[in-house]
Amino acid sequence: MTVQIPLCVNPDRTLFRTDILLETTLLFLKQRPLSAGWIPLWLLGGKCALERELAARVALDFNSLPTNHELLSFLKQERAGGRKLVLVTDACQKTAAAMAATGLFDSVISGDEPLKTDRKKNMAARLENRFGAKQYDYAGSGRGGREALNAARRTIIITASNRCVQAAKARAGVEKVILQPGPRFGDWARALRLYQWPKNLLLFTSLAGAHVWSDTARVLHLLAALAAFCLCSSSVYVLNDLLDLEADRRHPQKRRRPFAAGAIPLGLGLLAAPLLLLGSFMIAAHLPRSFLGAFTLYYALTLAYSLRLKQIAILDVLILAGLYSLRVIAGGFAAQIPVTDWLLAFSSFLFLSLAFVKRFTELQMAKQDERGAGVSGRGYLTSDAELISSMGVGCGFLSVLVLAFYINNPAVAQLYHRPAALWLACPVLLYWVSRIWLLAHRKLLHDDPIVFTLSDRQSWFVGLLFLLVAAAAAPL
Repeated sequence: MTVQIPLCVNPDRTLFRTDILLETTLLFLKQRPLSAGWIPLWLLGGKCALERELAARVALDFNSLPTNHELLSFLKQERAGGRKLVLVTDACQKTAAAMAATGLFDSVISGDEPLKTDRKKNMAARLENRFGAKQYDYAGSGRGGREALNAARRTIIITASNRCVQAAKARAGVEKVILQPGPRFGDWARALRLYQWPKNLLLFTSLAGAHVWSDTARVLHLLAALAAFCLCSSSVYVLNDLLDLEADRRHPQKRRRPFAAGAIPLGLGLLAAPLLLLGSFMIAAHLPRSFLGAFTLYYALTLAYSLRLKQIAILDVLILAGLYSLRVIAGGFAAQIPVTDWLLAFSSFLFLSLAFVKRFTELQMAKQDERGAGVSGRGYLTSDAELISSMGVGCGFLSVLVLAFYINNPAVAQLYHRPAALWLACPVLLYWVSRIWLLAHRKLLHDDPIVFTLSDRQSWFVGLLFLLVAAAAAPL
């Protein structure tokens, strides 16, 4: 009877389309942000020491990690054919056992594997110690296991480069090559949330209200501010996605996000976030100090929101609404145009209504279990949906009331020839707010109302009506 050579599989960045050590580190930072200072100290003992310390404090859910379906299918076929599958990793025994808990593998070799000799303790040495020289096949990417690839009888190579695929096929002893595509432009566009950038046009609100579009200096300052906010917001989105990997993978839509799905390596995200932030602050530093202060506050709030505040019910929507209003305030500082109390009151209620819409749609989409469980990563129960709806609709109608009081203000007559025409804006806004909430109740609204508005024809028509109303009022 012929004994089949075992196939040893290194799952890191191969079977799992992610870096296990970085996943564990980010989960630790998410759960224990105040303990982040221990990480460099643990790293002084090497990657294995860091991994062991992290594994003792957090438990990664390996069943939720993105997988390479082609490799997984191949491994299942091999096992069905009687081939012995061995999971091999540099991680500690605890982590290795959690990786193998799916039942796909017959045995596990971890970084804690004892050696019979004094050889350097690498993956190839552990495999030869268990099976003997050239008595095993190996599946891996080559990262962290190049010695094992070279020492194996035959290899299955998983790579992200077409060039590496061709080189691997020309190499002797290669049984199979699996292409694991690298990040594409579309992946980065979604990770950076380029479709969210139009939100930052709120910076121009004060300029529009003051009717000074012809002032070139102010417009240029606002364009620079727009660039700073776009880079900063993308940096925050990347960091938020890196810290929210576990929660995103439980969400029916968010699990498709590039980092959660394994489309972009976590290491690139950890590099992109600080570079984007640095670029944004370099731009902001050339604008008025008041803008830089508001910009710094915006980043601090978004960071606090990503780390903790979004888990606190009600406070999270207040922060979201505040971040929208802070854009309006920062735009006033950049253009050196005072933001009126009327504008702040109006924007606060309107943005609070939109923040409630966002939470309401998330609660609508959540699957409620028998106990009425909450939404992952949020401080709400699905049973809170109706209350959230009531508060959100109320805030939306209050914004219309503030607009009505503003139109009735004698100071408006100093800005428009026919201020009475502005009353037409009230029913237009009332229609838009009511329609947004009606669509939310019918589960026809995207979970981000701003993104929905930018792609909704009726919302564009409402915007056109507002412009026509403003033109009819004839600004001075």
